[in-house]
Amino acid sequence: MTNLNSRIFVDRPLWMNGVFAFCAYMTFIYLPWDLFVKPIAEDEEVWFGLLFYGWMAKVGGVIHWLVYAAITYGLWNMRPWVRLWISIYLLQIAFSMVVWAYLSETSTPPWLNLLIGTVFVMLSYTFYRSRSAFAA
Repeated sequence: MTNLNSRIFVDRPLWMNGVFAFCAYMTFIYLPWDLFVKPIAEDEEVWFGLLFYGWMAKVGGVIHWLVYAAITYGLWNMRPWVRLWISIYLLQIAFSMVVWAYLSETSTPPWLNLLIGTVFVMLSYTFYRSRSAFAA
């Protein structure tokens, strides 16, 4: 008899395991630290390419936490609904990368943000096309 937990990384493609591991990290390590340990004066969150600071960043962090927790749960259990929602969320990240490339005054070259945005579009499309992996 095989334990479900021992097969959690075996029953899905490698690229999906990478996204699952990242979402679990964000859910259980980064966002709790970001919300409960990081000082409000240092807090920053990006939504749709716009940077928020302070209390608005904390509110955005709570929303990010809920999103990552839902995606982690959905990928852990391979729920069919997560396929569409993660596709939409990845497109939001791609859009944010493009907007950030034009609004940000960081030293990151805009072409790099566009390249990263393209990777997120491709990942979104891959999730969208992976219907058979989420079959009940």
